[in-house]
Amino acid sequence: MNGVLILNKPAGMTSHDVVHRVRKILQERSVGHLGTLDPMATGVLPLVLGRMTRLAQFYTMTAKTYEGEIRFGFATDTYDAEGDPVGFKRDVRIPLDEARRAAVKFIGVIQQVPPPFSAKKIQGVPAYKLARKKQDVELKPVQIEVRSLDILSVMHDRARFRAEVSSGTYIRSIAHEIGHSLGCGAHLSALTRTAVGEFQLDQCVTLEQLEAGMSEDVEGKFCLHPRRLLPHFPCVMATDEVAGMIRNGRAVNLPELSQSKLVKVFCGQRDLIAIASRIAGTLFHPKIVLAE
Repeated sequence: MNGVLILNKPAGMTSHDVVHRVRKILQERSVGHLGTLDPMATGVLPLVLGRMTRLAQFYTMTAKTYEGEIRFGFATDTYDAEGDPVGFKRDVRIPLDEARRAAVKFIGVIQQVPPPFSAKKIQGVPAYKLARKKQDVELKPVQIEVRSLDILSVMHDRARFRAEVSSGTYIRSIAHEIGHSLGCGAHLSALTRTAVGEFQLDQCVTLEQLEAGMSEDVEGKFCLHPRRLLPHFPCVMATDEVAGMIRNGRAVNLPELSQSKLVKVFCGQRDLIAIASRIAGTLFHPKIVLAE
């Protein structure tokens, strides 16, 4: 089975748990995801199936959009609601304008320290394993970009927000740092990923829907149409003869629709056979081959 499936990840499961479950449901060994979600989080988890796993390299830097809730009054060791409280709990009421002023400081290209409970490795050991043993975790800051961070509303000690961020951004670190800047502590109390690049929440299916629909055409009903993948790459059509050359990894001449360096090559309306890279003019070499 080959395709891209947009799953609505339920709370309480790791991204690896979801992949394992989908492998069993679809009886497909080759399943991967395009960006980890924490167990507490829900929402868009794009899965690549079969030969489509080769597309993962084009999504490593894809921007992501989230909606969620920050709770003020105390921090936690994991920076989210699943962790243990750090320090005393305080009864706080943060005005909306004050929360928005605090959030603005984190918009732009910034240096962010990943949470101690994260998969970042220290001398080959995941940081969360050290943190669980109460060992010191010192992670180096990494450069990220927060393209937008909007505080939508504040109710008592909780703020609703929407954010668009670069790949590799930890939303719970932002929540933690906002609480620190306000002097009251805070943690991420809820999170839903609403978009990963072109993949949107309204395109998602649930594990239950996938399992119930196994008697039907899974690729046709649940997988995204291949022409909707990587929308910034132009689509070009290949003749049967050219498609055969591409399957053998040979350079070919393709219709020049734009000056794009990379193009999606189709044989028919739905059969995405390759992503090709321009050599010169109309001459392209298949960067990855998706056809058998």
